[in-house]
Amino acid sequence: ENKTFSKINFSTYPLDQGEYENCVFTDCDFSNCNLSDMSFSGCEFSGCNISLVKLIRTAFRDVTFKDCKMLGLHFESCNAFGFEVNFQHCSLGHSSFYKTKIKNTVFKNSKLHEVDFTESDLTHATFDACDLMNAKFEKTILEKADFRTSFNYSIDPELNRIKKAKFSITGLAGLLHKYDIDIDL
Repeated sequence: ENKTFSKINFSTYPLDQGEYENCVFTDCDFSNCNLSDMSFSGCEFSGCNISLVKLIRTAFRDVTFKDCKMLGLHFESCNAFGFEVNFQHCSLGHSSFYKTKIKNTVFKNSKLHEVDFTESDLTHATFDACDLMNAKFEKTILEKADFRTSFNYSIDPELNRIKKAKFSITGLAGLLHKYDIDIDL
């Protein structure tokens, strides 16, 4: 509780199994670690490599990730109870939120290449200046989500719930992508 971990390679020295509350992890390497059955509440991860980490039943409650490399993560394996995360300047390529309820989540200045949002609930989510190249949205709830400053997305309005979602005029092409038409803005 209330502890700071800095510049630790948890791939070599594994993080002790347990519950972490209000902890800060700075410039740590968790790559390929097993964080299954662990709990993180009110924690912040900053400048960490969290790629290819096992997250089976991992609890993330009010957790912020800043400037983190988070490739290939399966957030759908996490403990759903109280799941609340936010991302700032992160790279989440090839990660999955399949069927995950992540209402009100903020993705800010993040690279979300090939992230799977299939059947997830992103009601009121904010995608602020995010690159969503090849991100997958299918049967996704995007009601009241904000995409106004994001780019490279392709969202089929017929396959997703987008009522009251916000888009910029320059992003409208991402809603018409399936029609393979050229749009000059």
